[in-house]
Amino acid sequence: MRLHIIGICGTFMGSLALLARELGHQVSGSDTNVYPPMSTQLEEAGITLIEGYHAENLANQPALVIVGNALSRGNPEVEALLNSGLPYTSGAQWLAEHVLTGRQVIAVAGTHGKTTTASLLAWLLESAGLTPGFLIGGVPRNFGVSARLGKPDSPFIVEADEYDTAFFDKRSKFVHYRPQMVVMNNLEFDHADIFPDLAAIERQFHHLVRTVPSKGCLLVADQQPALERVLEMGAWSPIERFGTLESSEWQLRLERADGSRFQVLHLDENSEEDGVVEWTLTGEHNARNALAALAAASRCEVNLARACAALARFQTPRRRQEVIGEVGGVQVIDDFAHHPTAIAATLKGLRAATTKGRLLAVIEPRSNTMRLGALRAQLKESVADADAVFWFQPAGLDWSMEALVAEQGERAELYSDIDALVHAVVTQASLLDRIVVMSNGGFEGVHQRLLSALSAKEQTE
Repeated sequence: MRLHIIGICGTFMGSLALLARELGHQVSGSDTNVYPPMSTQLEEAGITLIEGYHAENLANQPALVIVGNALSRGNPEVEALLNSGLPYTSGAQWLAEHVLTGRQVIAVAGTHGKTTTASLLAWLLESAGLTPGFLIGGVPRNFGVSARLGKPDSPFIVEADEYDTAFFDKRSKFVHYRPQMVVMNNLEFDHADIFPDLAAIERQFHHLVRTVPSKGCLLVADQQPALERVLEMGAWSPIERFGTLESSEWQLRLERADGSRFQVLHLDENSEEDGVVEWTLTGEHNARNALAALAAASRCEVNLARACAALARFQTPRRRQEVIGEVGGVQVIDDFAHHPTAIAATLKGLRAATTKGRLLAVIEPRSNTMRLGALRAQLKESVADADAVFWFQPAGLDWSMEALVAEQGERAELYSDIDALVHAVVTQASLLDRIVVMSNGGFEGVHQRLLSALSAKEQTE
């Protein structure tokens, strides 16, 4: 079947395209602002990419058009689709009908940590020989692709996003997935462009809870008031909690402050198990992500000790504390953090692991929530662990960042020109410093620009 995907380079839709190609479909797609890693893996899979949204993109009369949730009425390709009478569907619905049906589906949900937790779980099941399928909103480096079918009788892991499904279906995408197991990492206000408040997101999470069968399972992070409010609306499946509370079935004990070594304790009615994880990741938030993945893997009958050992071989997904390069003793790290809580957690973990040199944060508040300024009051404290902060004000931001930067004193600077930003960062960077770049977009290729400028600086010194 010939499929065409409008908005193909989003992390979800691009992953969907890989699954469709693996199923044997002929796939094409259109998008704007195409950038790696999604564009790269689509091209490597032999999927035709068309730059821009145009009516003529549908001239070959595809058998089905899959519409991404970033597309709205008024888009020329969407209007051409509606006028053509061609059949269309949403990405979430296509996934549910053509991939998830008949599979043991494990959904990983939450405001933060979905990509890392889903990647961790996929790796744990892979290490146990289960060959899981997955769709992840990033590229797990242990696999090299963001999606695959896996074995039909093995679990399928899906990163379960609460964002709406399509312009014609305003439910959260995850209500389509009908999972047998749900991991709920956390819940905060986000997606201010579609949700008026946190209560509206809690209601969507409860819709997800309603779809889990009574023989399934809810794995829920402790110390998350919003998740507790979701469960108070009703739950019909067994609940296991994970975190740092002694009352939780899955408990975490840091043995190193930077989170690179921690103890895992599993308590149930019949037994008590424990294990130790020593790995390359840092931060308590990543240790909690690992704990969630260990709990889910255990319910798939993966041995805890074996799973803990497998984490030593885990590689972070691309754009999640990914070391892009090092020049002259200065390290450049790429991280997807774009919510104040995620920014704070990432910097806290890197701060604990940075024993020499300074931590320089380069941040672009680019998400829809950030563009609207809904969480700008939290941004000041989110960068407390950085020695210096270089803010970039992207075009289209609905508020000025000048007051925010002024409140942070001399350690914070604001730029709207990417070349000036790169020059300032490289001028200040010195031996053993770590530059962490935070954005959920391409950020005008700033990572490679920084590495090139660092190389040029090294050659002149």
